[in-house]
Amino acid sequence: MSMDLTFLGTGSAYPSPHRGASALVLRTDGDCWLFDCGEGTQTQLMKSQLRAGRITKVFISHLHGDHVFGLPGLLCTVSLNMTSDPPQRPRCVDIFGPRGLRHLLRVTLGLTASQLLFPYAVHELEPTSDQSPEEGQLSREHGSLHPQEQVGRSIPLDPHSDTYLLFEDERFEVKAFRLYHRVPSFGFCVQERDRPGRLKTELLKELGFTPCFSPSSTRC
Repeated sequence: MSMDLTFLGTGSAYPSPHRGASALVLRTDGDCWLFDCGEGTQTQLMKSQLRAGRITKVFISHLHGDHVFGLPGLLCTVSLNMTSDPPQRPRCVDIFGPRGLRHLLRVTLGLTASQLLFPYAVHELEPTSDQSPEEGQLSREHGSLHPQEQVGRSIPLDPHSDTYLLFEDERFEVKAFRLYHRVPSFGFCVQERDRPGRLKTELLKELGFTPCFSPSSTRC
């Protein structure tokens, strides 16, 4: 399995002629996962060797503009980059982020009459009281679904691990953890699952060697 990171933006507060706002892409086996989407991310994406149509997951750390203003436009760019020859059923783009992200996308895409060629779902992480005082918490009610929107999950904090389990499959487990900022904020952890090695132990034994398995940081 190959994995690589592309930094599309490392600037803070606002983009500049030489640095985009916060955004990076993790690419693995052809899929692209986007972490944060500041203003100008779609322009930076076009300058890279990445394909917008390959983005299948988006993770937003918090709702300050330098981390999220680029998301509505990027979704439209992803839609325009989807190929219909040969025809294929588009995959749902899963978007993870703080409470309020659903409302932001519904209002922005709705007011601009933006129609997407793929379904998307927003999965919101429930903030804890120490992240967001009760008087400042956003409501869970966000009106009607956008025409291309599927129902997303509301993900609570697991009190035992102190993390949010976002999803898991045979390759990865992805969790979020709380950060403390002026608004509810989250960090993300992508953990690759252990995979069996390709060492031919039987052949080593025939050659007189004894296989020894240990963490790379220790000697056998």
